[in-house]
Amino acid sequence: MSTDTPSTDGSPTLAELQAEVQSLREEVAAATADDGDDQQSMVIIATKGTLDMAYPPLILGSTAAAFGWDVTIFHTFWGLDILHEEKSRNLKLSALGNPSMPMPNAIATLPGMDGMATKMMQKKIAENEVATIQELIDTNLDMGVDLQACEMTMDLMDYDESDMIDGVTTGVGAATALADMADADVQLMI
Repeated sequence: MSTDTPSTDGSPTLAELQAEVQSLREEVAAATADDGDDQQSMVIIATKGTLDMAYPPLILGSTAAAFGWDVTIFHTFWGLDILHEEKSRNLKLSALGNPSMPMPNAIATLPGMDGMATKMMQKKIAENEVATIQELIDTNLDMGVDLQACEMTMDLMDYDESDMIDGVTTGVGAATALADMADADVQLMI
């Protein structure tokens, strides 16, 4: 029997099967082909608003953006203070309970120790020419990082949209953050 000869039982011919296999191969190749969008993406959840904890999400965000990544930083609870116009300029460093702080907890409990620890860190930042929080926020915004403010936390903390730094995305809820995280290549919680 030839490959083109119809079968007597109504089943497809060898040529028809080969054509169907080739068609399926082409469909699979098209479905798995690189669509040209190899851009990496990252979502960071920023939950802490102390001076030392404001740096990691902002440094990681701007670094990833410099590599061409699509970056979102979702700020919730105390992390929202990083985006607050006034509070972001006065973030503090807590000496108490910080195992890396070169200060015993007994001394850290004394009045004014957080202020002293903050001043020491700010001095070290300046001496080492490390970018300030404000400079990092500006850099992230300039590089297209989506700095998001959690809507529920804004309500909880009684913050208004006008309290946030210009360029911050407001009105974002946890459902949006989860959807962004599900689509991201890298997800971090800081």
